[in-house]
Amino acid sequence: MADVEFDHEVDVVVVGFGCAGAAAAQAAALAGASVVVLERASGPGGSSAQSGGELYLGGGTAVQQACGFADDADNMFAYLASALGPNADLDKLRLYCDGSVEHFEWFRECGVEFTESLYDAPTWMPPTQDGLMWLGENAWPYTEQARPVPRGHRPSTEGWAGHTVMAALVAAAGSAGVETHVDTRATSLVVDGDEVVGVVARKFGESVSYRARNGVVLTTGGFVDNEDMLADHAPALLGHGKVSDGLDDGSGIALGQSVGGAIRRMASIEVAYTALPAMLVRGMLVNGLGQRFINEDAYPGVFSHAAFHQPGPCWAIVDEAGLESIPEQDLWGVRPQHAAETLAELEIDLGLPIGSLEATVGLYNRHAADGVDGLFHKNPKWVRTLEGPWAAVDPRLGFAPAGRTGQTPGSGFSGFTLGGLRTSVDGEVISLAGAPVPGLFAAGRATSGIHGDGYVSGTSLGDGTFFGRRAGRTVASRTGSC
Repeated sequence: MADVEFDHEVDVVVVGFGCAGAAAAQAAALAGASVVVLERASGPGGSSAQSGGELYLGGGTAVQQACGFADDADNMFAYLASALGPNADLDKLRLYCDGSVEHFEWFRECGVEFTESLYDAPTWMPPTQDGLMWLGENAWPYTEQARPVPRGHRPSTEGWAGHTVMAALVAAAGSAGVETHVDTRATSLVVDGDEVVGVVARKFGESVSYRARNGVVLTTGGFVDNEDMLADHAPALLGHGKVSDGLDDGSGIALGQSVGGAIRRMASIEVAYTALPAMLVRGMLVNGLGQRFINEDAYPGVFSHAAFHQPGPCWAIVDEAGLESIPEQDLWGVRPQHAAETLAELEIDLGLPIGSLEATVGLYNRHAADGVDGLFHKNPKWVRTLEGPWAAVDPRLGFAPAGRTGQTPGSGFSGFTLGGLRTSVDGEVISLAGAPVPGLFAAGRATSGIHGDGYVSGTSLGDGTFFGRRAGRTVASRTGSC
């Protein structure tokens, strides 16, 4: 450190101003620390601001109670341990569930408003301002593992709400006294002995250095925008769309590794498939062999993950009665590209094996006549015999405005990464030797959080802010060695 002349000196330096960075910075400032956030873009928000804005919260929040749902931390834990697994981080998850009601109240204190009403229909994103939605809790097999209670909390905004959440968190951080330096990219960590004591950054081509008396918090996001890191750790995402702001390049993960930080679960990913939940529940989702492979009322992230591992392409199949029953607002402008009077004709049109759809629909209808889904246990409210004429939608064409899907098929999948730096429940970055790296903390998608191999919407913003707050409080209470 002897040759570093610091341009700025504060207690805490936070690198990255998405949801985790905002939470960490605010928590540290409220605990009495002086805090500066370095953001490489020209303003805060990151991928968090471009997200749907769902917050996975439960345990008996005010919104849940107002909507008539009784919940508790144990029930929430039972669902998430299964839905985020296998290999979910149960220690972090236990804390997250136990602290969820308090965390909900923190969002409200930051200025995030929630309408006390439920959107009770399958969707990726409600077109209303309803503050509560189902995120897979009411679908098999999770109904057998936990009492179904909706926990998807949404700000009082129609459609995508990530920007609403971030506007509130940025304002809350500012009110707490947090200073922000934008267009400032962290390039290296400053180490004195084995302790992280600062950050060197670049701003408009000039070097600028920051002394962090208490420590540094890395909240820079995942690595979906780094093709080399994907090739090394999560090659399944190569060639697919990216859910990010374009800056999730793993830079914070690399910074942590440069001082001995360990990484964890780097192959864990989330994918979203552009198939319409409102259409699938009224029909079926089949793979390239014309076979069903999941209950279509599953949370979209679950059917997306299942489709990702099927022989493709997959197709959404629906009959005329089912298609006509979909509310216009739930169609997202999508119209079928294929129609046929018979399943045999549709098989030829879609290039499916001869007889495959006839066999799949035939078995489905035999069970449906008894009001059940004998294979995958779709909720009986969606089960009925399907009759022609038939329509099919190719999810690879995606969603698009003007009442139609795109014209050039992609993969239909977009994703992001869930692995990152290994951290303690208090945000300490853990070294390859298994001990905390002194002075270094991290939160959000730059870390391996509560997730194992599964994902539920709202858990990125949820665990990023929850453990960001814990990291902020911990670093603020720390005294550096020099």
